[in-house]
Amino acid sequence: MKCKVEQSKLSGTITCPANKSYTHRAIFLASLVNGKSLIKNVLRSRDTNATIEICKSFGAEITEAGSNLKVKGISKFASEELTVDASNSGTTIRIASAISALRDAKTILTGDESLRKRPMKPLLDALEVLGAKCTSNEGKPPLEIIGRMKGGEISIAGNVSSQFISALFIAAPLTEDGITINISSELVSKPYLDATISTMKKFDVEVQTISPYKKYHISPQEYKHASVTIPSDFSSVALLLAAAVLVGDKLKVKISIGDLAQGDEAILDILGKLGVDVSLNNNAITIKAPEKLLGGKFDLSNTPDLLPPLAILGLKCGFPLEIYNVKHARYKETDRISILVRELTKLGLTIQEKDDGMIINPPQKINGSSLDSEDDHRLFMAFCIAGMFVGNCTVSDPESVDVSYPSFVSDMSRVGAKITTI
Repeated sequence: MKCKVEQSKLSGTITCPANKSYTHRAIFLASLVNGKSLIKNVLRSRDTNATIEICKSFGAEITEAGSNLKVKGISKFASEELTVDASNSGTTIRIASAISALRDAKTILTGDESLRKRPMKPLLDALEVLGAKCTSNEGKPPLEIIGRMKGGEISIAGNVSSQFISALFIAAPLTEDGITINISSELVSKPYLDATISTMKKFDVEVQTISPYKKYHISPQEYKHASVTIPSDFSSVALLLAAAVLVGDKLKVKISIGDLAQGDEAILDILGKLGVDVSLNNNAITIKAPEKLLGGKFDLSNTPDLLPPLAILGLKCGFPLEIYNVKHARYKETDRISILVRELTKLGLTIQEKDDGMIINPPQKINGSSLDSEDDHRLFMAFCIAGMFVGNCTVSDPESVDVSYPSFVSDMSRVGAKITTI
């Protein structure tokens, strides 16, 4: 399936969906409580639904109440062998793997074709040191994990994904000995680890920071019931603001911020450096963009999901735009660096691909093209927004948005996007 995208002007108000990362964490943590919790303003998507179903398989009871979830946590892990499907969600399979190591039985974890290509070895090696038995397909799913891990001290690389460390953090309080974690290389996506710590604190579990982003200790503790409100997802906000910059006509992006910080809020500072005037009033963001953006150099080591929205802003830059320190974006649902370079080049951009990013030069002439998102939700949304600016484009795999923003096409159409399914 494809979408036809024509030049568009967007106006009105669009409401950003809830945060996917915090939704995952809150559901997993509520499921580990021996009691009842409430999660408000939940994102329902393919990824978060996978987390819900896996937590149910582990023994949690989860019911819907409008946009909220009521969660009765696991009083005792199921003792039989389980097979669980994480679909397309890397966060889901990584956290579920660590939780599986708490069970006294075999858990088989799998996912779709894309997920079966995602690296897992650093986490599996750590789980084995801590007492679990793990097998995999050359370090990738499907996985077999048998607990029960007891805890202890481990070292783990942090340069591929912070999700490995987050997974260990979440399981650590329920081990017999607790876990001390040494991060042996420069940690990428640091704000996501901060998000894990903040969510754990909501459930009354403390993480001892021995050396920030280098060494932590989590002692044996019990998660306590909580009521948690999920904020808007700034990964999606970034895409909507990119649309406002490229094709907006007084477009407002409505958000809820809450008290859980997000690294992707950095998009507001990035837009300012590009010459965009950003205003936040009454939980709505509006922007005023110059005719040509300033370009510049941007380090996305902590915010890899900002790569697609920032890259498409190269279409409006009057100066080179360099994105660097984001090699870990090659290990997402797809190799986002190579695909962005390949597809945006079709639109007329001259791009130099680097191992850890790209340099985008101002376009001399832009033109429509057929764009292949390779079933990657963030690339599909970014390419649709680029198509609204360029016109005469098709973009593959619209169904991929179910992963993080199921109503993307309808929301954009409502504010003026010319998108049709073909």
